[in-house]
Amino acid sequence: MLSRRLLLAAAAVAGLALAGCNQGGGAAGPAEGDMTMGNPNAPVKFVEYASVSCSHCAAFNNEVFPQFKAKYIDTGKVHYTLKEFLTPPEQVATAGFLLARCAGKDKYFSVVDAIFHNQTEMFQTGDVRGVLLRIAQSSGMTEQQFDACLRDEEAIKGVNARHERAVQQDRITGTPTFVINGKQVASGEVSMAQLEAAVAEASK
Repeated sequence: MLSRRLLLAAAAVAGLALAGCNQGGGAAGPAEGDMTMGNPNAPVKFVEYASVSCSHCAAFNNEVFPQFKAKYIDTGKVHYTLKEFLTPPEQVATAGFLLARCAGKDKYFSVVDAIFHNQTEMFQTGDVRGVLLRIAQSSGMTEQQFDACLRDEEAIKGVNARHERAVQQDRITGTPTFVINGKQVASGEVSMAQLEAAVAEASK
């Protein structure tokens, strides 16, 4: 999957590929295969459509999400769902999500977080495989398990199906897109203050 041609292409198109979102719809909560975090009975359902190859998603994950998680998810006020979306280079986004799932459900979000934190290195160096392999090994996987993970045809079909559902059913056109209780509240760059206001409105 991560051929030399892909690695070179990833580096070449990184700037073009990492654009923000346009308008879209959005789902109210998790569907089959979606990964979630927090109290499923929380009154506020927060959905993020994200791609691990999107720079705006990385910025949100690294700069805003830790505050949001501590204030709302960890306290049981918000139930969070990540919906996987594929932005160019789609092969890189697919590989990242495959890796996160192969690491195990309990490590899924930590692997996604690691990919976001190493995204700049991945695209600046073009060493997509090397960065992802390092993350895989830090999560307890061997190189053989890593390679097998990225070749899993059924898992690849699953990632593609979740992306298609986001496009066709939820009408999402880019990442990150944020939906609270079924209503799209923001897309692209978003601040903690914006999310606090949206959660407050949804909590009324």
